[in-house]
Parts: sequence; C-alpha cells; structure tokens
Amino acid sequence: MTKTPIAIQYPLLSHIVRHGFYTRIGGISHGEYASLNCGFKSGDKLGFIQKNRRRVAEHIGVAPQYLWGGIQTHGNTLFHISKSNCFPMEGDGAITTDPDVAISIVTADCAPILFSTKKGDVVGVAHAGWRGAASGILEKVIDQMNAFGAKSKDILAVVGPCIAVAHYEVQDDMRNAVLQQDPDGKIFFTPIREGYYLFDLGHYCVDRLRRKHVGIAALLGRDTFMDSTHFFSHRRQVQEGKDVFGHQISVIACRKTV
Repeated sequence: MTKTPIAIQYPLLSHIVRHGFYTRIGGISHGEYASLNCGFKSGDKLGFIQKNRRRVAEHIGVAPQYLWGGIQTHGNTLFHISKSNCFPMEGDGAITTDPDVAISIVTADCAPILFSTKKGDVVGVAHAGWRGAASGILEKVIDQMNAFGAKSKDILAVVGPCIAVAHYEVQDDMRNAVLQQDPDGKIFFTPIREGYYLFDLGHYCVDRLRRKHVGIAALLGRDTFMDSTHFFSHRRQVQEGKDVFGHQISVIACRKTV
C-alpha cells in the first residue's frame, strides 16, 4: 500500500497553485475505508482520519492545523479562511488569500470544485451536490472571490470527480426541487421512464459556472461510481447493500510568494 497520497491535477491550475483532487489511495484506513478516507462523518477511526488528513496537508505543503475543512450541510454557506479562523464551521465552501492555509471539501459522488485566479492570489473551493449547486454555492464562491480582488473573467474553475450521468438516477421530487430554483437546469435531466430521470451533475455545475462568466469552467470527467479503485462512492455502496461510506478530499492553496 502506497504511503503517498495520489492527487489528480488540472494542468492549467498546476502552473498557478498547489491543488489536488485526491483519490482514495495513499492513506492508512482499512477495509471499506481503504485507504485515504478523509471524511469525519464516516464511521472510520478518528485517528486514521486525522493521520490521513495530515498526509494530505504535508503533500499540499501546509501545516496540518492549517488544512481547513467545513462541516458540510449540502447548502450554500461559505467562509473566508485565514490562520486565525482555520477551524471547522458549518458550510460547503470557502475562499482564502493566505498562502499558509489550504482549503478543502470531501465528497463521495457530489462534485468538488476548485477555483483560482490566474495569479493564484485568491482561491476557492465548493462542495456541490444537487442541493448546493441549485441553491447557488458556486456563484457565492465566485462573488466572494471578486470581493477580495478577483475578476470573474480571470477565474479558473474545475469540477472534479463526481458521479456520472449514467449512474445518477433521480425522481420527480428532486428534479422539481432543482427546477424551482433554476428553471434553466431542465436540460440536464434525461427522462428514462415515468417519473425517473438521469441527472448530469458535472455538466450542470459547469453550466452554472459559465453563466457567471468565469474565464475557464472545466470538467475532469472522472466517474466516482464506476472507479472503485480511486474513488469512494455513496451510491455504489448503497447499491451494493453496504452502509459504510468513505470520502475523498479535494484541496487548493494559494501560490506561495517568495
């Protein structure tokens, strides 16, 4: 078992900031949580989760106490994080301008989104399930970045590994809840039988980013449901009759100044 966390990077971001959509490989957890489980809401041993997150912090280049992660609620609350408030708070997004801090979210089918200015001086992160995406978490991150000197046209936003449309079956109630908040989201639901649809979460997030006129809105296109080697997947576990759920982590930190 490798002791080094494995992170997927987006090439354009790699030239600007430290970041990674971390896979489940490179931690110390066992069994269904193997191995880089970083989700505190899982039933994994707390000590394992803390050590896994410490590995990620070291890999991204910050002190372990400055790897921020929120208590995610599938909402649209976000924070401006610095060393002075780098502790868990209820929210699904964050920005930072502090190069000594890394901000993160955990996912297991929902979409992780990393944001950066072209200079790497303001970065953001968002956890976007359908509730968060429809209620505006992505737009709020962009607005908050702009409040700290960014411009939308200079923001790069990358949607990381999430459940692919072929495996994300939903019903009328979920579709109606999305469309009540965002009628333009209709095109991302494909009918498959009466009252059931396939929902394209990844492209829905990209579309909302483009509506905010960011410079680049990209989709990695990695499917958490099908790739059990690299990703945890809540829906896969449910379909297999399991009630053990791990989470991968996605992290970003500002460019370090000399």
